[in-house]
Amino acid sequence: MRVLLVSWEYPPVVVGGLGRHVHHLATALAAAGHEVVVLARRPTGTDGSTHPTEAVVADGVLVVAVAEDPAHFAFGVDMIEWTLALGHAMVRAGLALSKPGVGEGWVPDVVHAHDWLVAHPAIALAEFFDVPLVTTFHATEAGRHSGWVSGRVNRQVHSIEWWLAQESDAVITCSASMDDEVARLFAPPGPMHVVRNGIDTSTWTFRPHGPTGRAPALLYVGRLEYEKGVQDLIAALPRLRRTHPGTTLTIVGDGTQRDHLIELARAHRVRRSVAFAGSADHDGVLAHLHRADVLVLPSRYEPFGIIALEGAAAGIPLVASTAGGLGEAVTDGVTGRSFAPGDVAGLATAVRRSLDEPERTRALVDAARERLTADFAWSTVARETATILAAAKRRVRTPYARPHVVERPLPERDSS
Repeated sequence: MRVLLVSWEYPPVVVGGLGRHVHHLATALAAAGHEVVVLARRPTGTDGSTHPTEAVVADGVLVVAVAEDPAHFAFGVDMIEWTLALGHAMVRAGLALSKPGVGEGWVPDVVHAHDWLVAHPAIALAEFFDVPLVTTFHATEAGRHSGWVSGRVNRQVHSIEWWLAQESDAVITCSASMDDEVARLFAPPGPMHVVRNGIDTSTWTFRPHGPTGRAPALLYVGRLEYEKGVQDLIAALPRLRRTHPGTTLTIVGDGTQRDHLIELARAHRVRRSVAFAGSADHDGVLAHLHRADVLVLPSRYEPFGIIALEGAAAGIPLVASTAGGLGEAVTDGVTGRSFAPGDVAGLATAVRRSLDEPERTRALVDAARERLTADFAWSTVARETATILAAAKRRVRTPYARPHVVERPLPERDSS
């Protein structure tokens, strides 16, 4: 197949797990013999004079990195305007693929979109080329905000997600919980499929952990946003230090909650025990995984949580909440320790068990590593995705009304 992947992040522009997912999927599809073109973007804050649109072939994939348009929009302030400008630039670059001398008349068999930020170009290009549109939803605005979409931008994002779901000829999610979430929020008219994220175990050196004789070192890797639950991990640290004196926490990543989390560490009187390491590349993350004793993933909302796979591949014990896809990736007492999202006491108990039962913990680490090679190989992910892309058929479009946006979580049903 000729596959056009559309994503707002792709190496070297990586914001989170989505960029790594699309990169591995693209290269695995290319390795399987498909013609793959990725429409992505140049780094935020650049322009066409310093960072013009470029097309390079890497790992068998043609990557078209689109320059930002001249209009001055800041993503954090003008999110929707910035996204529309990005979409306009991507549409022009996508159309150019079919022009002789530019893309040598390349036309896709299917367009594969990744999340709402590329809804406009993906929908436009699928319509122009008259090919199926398949969308992978990596998260939802409602999910990220515990069901609340009461803010103006929240409602706009939610509406674009709904529109993208309606326009998609097939929908892919990364976990059963995300499949349920997307079905409940958007009721896509096309078929829905679950394809879990993958991992290349060869790039995550396995190094079993054992007794070090020093105080326990905990690790968190990920974005610093409310839904990631880092505030719960910091709140649990004083409890852990009472039973395991000297316990430290290293936080790898960045986000809008960084300053708040620093103040929270001060409020809990553990600031000197918490190191904010900032963002890290692959080798930096791997080094942190090898140094720490436990990887703690306290998410309150998590579509999948690819860092759990990376941690298991590196041999670090896992302690994770049961939120969304994490509950499917980390099985309590089988591949790690689990606790309920937002349960600070439960988090502390799970970490203590991981620290206090070293032989059992080593067995869980081995089980987690073994499961990775069987269930999460990128070749498997690419094969499952290619099957969905090949089976997608472009539906006849009919006009539809504006979506009804529920601004806050619906009340629980009365079961009495």
